[in-house]
Amino acid sequence: MQRSLRMLLLALALCGCTGLATRPPPPPQRNDNVAEDRDAAAALLMGNTFQTMQRLSQAPAAEQAELLAAARAGYERSPQGGAQLRYALLLSTPGHPGRDAPKAQLLLRQLVAQPETLVPIERAVALVQLTQLDRELGLKADNDRMQADAQRGDHERAMAAAQRRLQTELDENAKLRKQLEDAQAKLDAVANIERNLTDRKNPPGGRPQ
Repeated sequence: MQRSLRMLLLALALCGCTGLATRPPPPPQRNDNVAEDRDAAAALLMGNTFQTMQRLSQAPAAEQAELLAAARAGYERSPQGGAQLRYALLLSTPGHPGRDAPKAQLLLRQLVAQPETLVPIERAVALVQLTQLDRELGLKADNDRMQADAQRGDHERAMAAAQRRLQTELDENAKLRKQLEDAQAKLDAVANIERNLTDRKNPPGGRPQ
């Protein structure tokens, strides 16, 4: 009995050791250096993008087209994250014919709605640029609306003036028509008097009265 008990304890001990040996190792600790390296690389790319934006606003037309085409190609290869941000920033840069502020605004809104695709410095740049574009396009929309209202007002005033001129002409034509009718009535009266006088001078029997 004691021997059996000793054998059972030995077996349990061996099982315990085996279980410890097969237990998976603890997960590795997070390496903060990886995140720091990614932030540093993103900062370097942002600096390069800002330099490209400056070149884009000052370069000849041919170089401007090349810079924008390269950014578009990078975005088409990887339509998210840093490539999308770079393309949006170049699209929003003033001073070149390829500028497309509404499209840049749309791309930036997509990025802001998915902040996990950007590192902190990229998110900050996207938010700042989107705020500027929202303000710019909002002011442009207000200005366009004011101009449309002014043009509509000018059109309405022109229509009102044309209607007044038309009414004046209609009134004048009516007055002339009345004068013409009065003159015609007078002529008819004179002709009737002359006809009566002629009839009196030349009665039907041939003897004048």
